Amino acid sequence: MSQPVGAKGSKKAPGGYRSRREWHAKKRRLHVLRDRLERERADFEAGRVHIVRGGKRLLNTRHHLAAADLSEEQWRDRWQAERWFLQADGESGKRYGNETIRLTPDGQVSIKLPAPLAHLANAAHGRYILSARVRFAHRGQEWADLIKANRTVAYRIHLDAHPGGARSRRDSGRWYLTASWQHQPTPTIPLQAALADGVIGVDTNADHLAAWRLDVHGNPIGNPRRFGYDLSGTASHRDAQVRHTLTRLLHWARGCQVTAIAIEDLDFAQDKTREKHGRNKRFRRLISGIPTGKLKARLTSMAQAAGISVIAVDPAYTSRWGAQHWQNPLTNPKRPTSRHAAAAVAIARRAQQYPIRRRTAPPPHDQSDRAGHRSVQAAPCAAGREETRHRTPDRAHDAPGPDTARTRATSAPNTVRGAPVQLTFTVSGTVQGA
Repeated sequence: MSQPVGAKGSKKAPGGYRSRREWHAKKRRLHVLRDRLERERADFEAGRVHIVRGGKRLLNTRHHLAAADLSEEQWRDRWQAERWFLQADGESGKRYGNETIRLTPDGQVSIKLPAPLAHLANAAHGRYILSARVRFAHRGQEWADLIKANRTVAYRIHLDAHPGGARSRRDSGRWYLTASWQHQPTPTIPLQAALADGVIGVDTNADHLAAWRLDVHGNPIGNPRRFGYDLSGTASHRDAQVRHTLTRLLHWARGCQVTAIAIEDLDFAQDKTREKHGRNKRFRRLISGIPTGKLKARLTSMAQAAGISVIAVDPAYTSRWGAQHWQNPLTNPKRPTSRHAAAAVAIARRAQQYPIRRRTAPPPHDQSDRAGHRSVQAAPCAAGREETRHRTPDRAHDAPGPDTARTRATSAPNTVRGAPVQLTFTVSGTVQGA
């Protein structure tokens, strides 16, 4: 906002807006955001919390029943169902990990009633036992191990309403009980132990994950894999797409008996702003579509349950060097290699602490100092070997440095054209003769 209109920016500083109209629109938006911020701060300081029991989206649906294809009675059933729930956080050390809502290993559910409702109890100690049994089809064994150790487990009982509203609530939906718990911190294992069976490099893109498996020596094995996903639609659809893609990736890793996955430690928080790329909406939309944060969080939790380690590497130059050094050598008539698959190889090699750039062909015999194999490949112990290499001029090994002093002064020739050359030898030692 402080830059003049039409001022050009640089790589480090943004420029001004292109027109006075755009500057005015951004100025109005800035005032609107400041007003909203002041209202939120006032509510926070006063302790006012705005909550819609049932959901704000469902509340707004009441004004658009025709568009939602719902009647008022159907909407009322959904509204009441969203407000009917009972939840309780667990407590470590209590029996089965929760004193308020207790769930036994055989699926019996009992609720600790408050004092005003103690006369409704059908069991000892003021508890009410439900007639239905509960069974967990997903992670049931993990839940059973937690409650046997009296670990903390939180439960939530809620009603899932049926779209049909003419029937009674007892027949129109089902009651569900969900359990949630917190995973214990995974102990960090040595890097060499995680890479003992190779590694799978994963390159994150806007619409797919490119993966390639490498052996312990850093050589690609088999063919690259592509795991696509569609991040359009609702938030639940996008989350389901990410979970399904990571599930396929982890199943492939377990099938290959690989216990390590290498990903890039990407963060586009600064690259999504308007001040960073201006009016280039297409590029900002592309960056925003890459699910870096959600993918890393999901992959970490899912890989922990699968017993697979996740290695985050520096993303610098992985795509550029992968395409430069690995795309063409790995391409054949039956297997075209994309730039993203080559970047996956570069990511995996960096996780294995191998250089990304391949050895180039050695030059011919040196004309000045020696003959032998030379390469631009730096040793693994060389500092800065993964940095950008500057262009070296021709015959740089023969040219003296700027601070090198001359060791021999230039002298005029002491021979005359056409005259015989006289050579003088100095012999040291003893000469034996007749």
